[in-house]
Amino acid sequence: MNATQDLDFISLIANAHIIVKLVMALLLGVSLVSWSYIFRKMFTIRAARAQTEKFERTFWAGGNLHTLHQSASSQRDQSGALARIFEAGMGEYIKGKQAAREQLDMGAVLDGARRAMRAAFQRELDALDTHLNFLASVGSVSPYVGLLGTVWGIMNAFRGLANVQQATLAAVAPGIAEALIATAIGLFAAIPAVVAYNRFTHDIDRLAIRFESFVEEFSNILQRQSR
Repeated sequence: MNATQDLDFISLIANAHIIVKLVMALLLGVSLVSWSYIFRKMFTIRAARAQTEKFERTFWAGGNLHTLHQSASSQRDQSGALARIFEAGMGEYIKGKQAAREQLDMGAVLDGARRAMRAAFQRELDALDTHLNFLASVGSVSPYVGLLGTVWGIMNAFRGLANVQQATLAAVAPGIAEALIATAIGLFAAIPAVVAYNRFTHDIDRLAIRFESFVEEFSNILQRQSR
């Protein structure tokens, strides 16, 4: 790029060094993928929160646990994470009581129900955590990838000064400007990923607390019913 060229955004990208262009393309691709994960995760967490609130209202309304278990089992994919945790614990509790009719050890039955709920709890958290590591990686790595493109572009701009008789700011400014765009794109990819990662982690932690509290409360209910 020579000093007489316009410093508009499109011209700077079009005339950038091939390495800088590759860095920009990589960052833009990563940014698009991270935005797709951000929207998908936002809708997933919103749905999980709504399903959890709906099931809590139904559960604490005081209905029959066996009827609620049948409803959760028949609509397992639509009932939500908390309903699946309940379904796992109640199902294990029913099977444990049926298997131990002759020598009923309620302690073992209750432990089995609690373990089943804990296992379901971990599965649901793993599902909610999907793609969060990618967002964390984008947030931490993208600025450095953009900086790599910037350093390469600036180095290439200064190398170009060897071909001119008089080194001026006008001669080097376009090369530096095109290089700095790589850092800007890196920040454009990183900032939304970091904000989304922190927000989603907070929301998932709050859901995890609700799930864990339900496991303890439902275990107490089963213990009272077994007496």
